[in-house]
Amino acid sequence: MFKRFIHRRIAKLERAFGYDATYLHDVTNASTSAFAKFTAFQWMSSHRDRIPRDAWFAARIAAALSEDCGPCTQLVVNMALRSGMKSGAIASLLRGDLEQAGADAELGFRYGIAVANGTDDALRLCEDAEARYGKRGLVSLAYAVACSRVYPALKRGLGHGVACSSIVVSDETVTIREAPRKAA
Repeated sequence: MFKRFIHRRIAKLERAFGYDATYLHDVTNASTSAFAKFTAFQWMSSHRDRIPRDAWFAARIAAALSEDCGPCTQLVVNMALRSGMKSGAIASLLRGDLEQAGADAELGFRYGIAVANGTDDALRLCEDAEARYGKRGLVSLAYAVACSRVYPALKRGLGHGVACSSIVVSDETVTIREAPRKAA
């Protein structure tokens, strides 16, 4: 009965965002206790305190892109759109036209890429983000990046990895100029 409830909740997510969450169904079928622990992680991944929406979602998009330029990134984009982030700002981030996305989105995205990839400018961007948003905002951004990377890794770990694809932002299909990746 509990498994059926979980599967219905997962199906609701799939319908709401047009997202294939087969990997979550697999987790549920394998172990309801594993899925219960995952729900505690969900609470952490939704933490947003004293950080503008655009900076937070931009960091999440950047982190998802660093791990996956397919369905997980599309899901974060769809969530950002649903929360009111402008489609033009999101498309600008995906195309690499960061300055066109707005100051908060640009900083969030640059921060997300730098932290996810461990680049040399990560510390400077942490300082910039803390100066702009305070320590609480910085914690929110750090959580956004760390948590957004978990989903693609979990999917790959369960054999559900997907190749890169274009991302749809409202009615525009955006081809990612260059997916940010870790250095080899």
